[in-house]
Amino acid sequence: MTPMQRPLPVRARFAAAAVALSTVAAAVSLALPCGAVAAATTVASDTWTLDRLMATLAQNRSGHATFTETRYLSIASRPVESSGELMFAAPDHLEKRTVSPTPEDLVVEGDRVTVTRGGHRYTLALDRYPEVAAFIESIRATLDGNRYTLEQLYKVAIAGQGDGWTLTLTPLDARMLKVVSTITLDGTRDQLQTVTIRQADGDHSVMRLRDASAR
Repeated sequence: MTPMQRPLPVRARFAAAAVALSTVAAAVSLALPCGAVAAATTVASDTWTLDRLMATLAQNRSGHATFTETRYLSIASRPVESSGELMFAAPDHLEKRTVSPTPEDLVVEGDRVTVTRGGHRYTLALDRYPEVAAFIESIRATLDGNRYTLEQLYKVAIAGQGDGWTLTLTPLDARMLKVVSTITLDGTRDQLQTVTIRQADGDHSVMRLRDASAR
């Protein structure tokens, strides 16, 4: 049966924003070319800087990784786990393909987000939902190594060195803050290991990533 295509329900758009943000924030890991961080941190005692990270991200134009995501929800008695794969291709294609426990595809292509689950396809035009568009644009800026655009949307903080660095993004826009409080990315040298999304309602998720070629 051909999946039905319909607008994403208005009540679900903030949920879609959080999911889309999780997807594209995690995609930052795919833009870290092997060895780039290690090479950049050979300077003795140098801390890992935002400019260095942006330059590293701008070098790679596509990627593929597997993920395991654990979501901690106030309405659930235990953590909710899922797994699958992430893909991106410059300039604007991002995809999160969940295979367990329930198959679901989320694709960001140009100015449109498409979610396919349970035989139905939901679409979201970003120009109708600026709060979601802001999420998408911020991560595209990260993938492109565009520090200026990123800092227009987030308070950006980076700490640590090549063997243990943390990038923290705090939304500046009030609409974004109603959904997500912070995004924290932790890595070691050329490997981004986790992406943590903390939502405004207290829920949070932790996504652990692995280069698909390492399987």
